[in-house]
Amino acid sequence: MATIYLGIGSNIERERYIIAGLDALQPLFGTLQLSPVYESDAIGFDGEPFLNLVARTETTLGVGALQKALRHIEYEHGRPQHASRFSARQLDIDILLYDDLVGNFDGVELPRGEILDNAFVLRPLAELAPEAIHPATGTTYAELWQDYDAASQPLRHTALQWRGRPIGERCTPLN
Repeated sequence: MATIYLGIGSNIERERYIIAGLDALQPLFGTLQLSPVYESDAIGFDGEPFLNLVARTETTLGVGALQKALRHIEYEHGRPQHASRFSARQLDIDILLYDDLVGNFDGVELPRGEILDNAFVLRPLAELAPEAIHPATGTTYAELWQDYDAASQPLRHTALQWRGRPIGERCTPLN
């Protein structure tokens, strides 16, 4: 079994599609450990703010099959087949980490570069797995978040429930 971390986001009917995405992921993977949810401004284009979170789970799927399964879920929830990278979307699910793989696997660059570039990925990841180590930098996610210029991409914590429980309730918020 491979341990994976997925970035999940939406800026169209955000709550609806975040919940729908979690509902679609759960039967595929079983247990999902979830970070808190954060609202962030759209980056790279003018659009409505996004809601983002990170999920940790395990899979027997290889990277290519996992990517295909995630795209299928996105398409089922309204993602256009040829959506540009910087565009509004109902549901976006990205593979952030797959075990400790570093490099390009079946067209997926791992670890995903957005971990180091974007607060909406790094902070939820650091709250979900503070002591885990980024496989390319050798630094924990808590340390990466501590060194990140949080003022450059402000985040707003957003309370959201899934299946009657607050999302990310077991995570320790970081400053």
